[in-house]
Amino acid sequence: MPKNTQNPGRSRTLTKTHKLALAGVATLGAAALAFSVIPAGGETTTDEAAAAAPVAYGSQKVTDVKATLTDQLAAASVKVEAIEAQHKAAETAAAKAKAEVEAAAKKKAQAEARAKAAAEKAAQERAAKKAASRSAARPKVQPVAAKTYANNLDGWIRHALDIMHDKGIPGTYNGLYRNIIRESSGNPNAINNWDINAQNGVPSIGLLQIIKPTFDAYHVPGTAWSQYDPVANLTAAANYAADRYGSIDNVNSAY
Repeated sequence: MPKNTQNPGRSRTLTKTHKLALAGVATLGAAALAFSVIPAGGETTTDEAAAAAPVAYGSQKVTDVKATLTDQLAAASVKVEAIEAQHKAAETAAAKAKAEVEAAAKKKAQAEARAKAAAEKAAQERAAKKAASRSAARPKVQPVAAKTYANNLDGWIRHALDIMHDKGIPGTYNGLYRNIIRESSGNPNAINNWDINAQNGVPSIGLLQIIKPTFDAYHVPGTAWSQYDPVANLTAAANYAADRYGSIDNVNSAY
């Protein structure tokens, strides 16, 4: 048997194909050897002249059989190696094809992931631009601090004037101030207990000395329901004066 020239030092393992080839070659060799080596004393069916003729035996045929066996075994080995090489090539090609498919799938997944990320980023940018556009379109509303007034005559007059302006009631600071000083000297708790109104049980009360029936009739919504409240008293009296005299500015005496 030829040595394994591809893996020196290791004996070749016989495959099923090897075994079948060796069996066939051995059978042929045995038949050839039996035919060539016939005993000298054996009987034959030839005539006596042929039987008496001397027969010379040599080792030439045995040598030829051995050579034939070696050649056939080598040929069988070559065939087996060719088959194994084909199998190995097929396996290599299949592995390569599988690797290419996996690489293509991975590349496609990466491309899809990049496309998805790009789409999400674009959507976020569009949303941000849209929000910025809406914000720019809306005018910014600055919070207005609630207006405060001093708790004194000046503060009461200014507060009453703002309410009168919102309700469309005419009157000025000077008109209110002048009548306040004449009627109560600026005392929100002032009360008249001696005039005809007092005698009738409805005394004049507050900064502009207004009686209860008049206060109730001309009370301005949003103010307190008390004649003693400075702002409620001023606005109700100014509302009454506007209805009767056109404005509190036109009042220069008792009204």
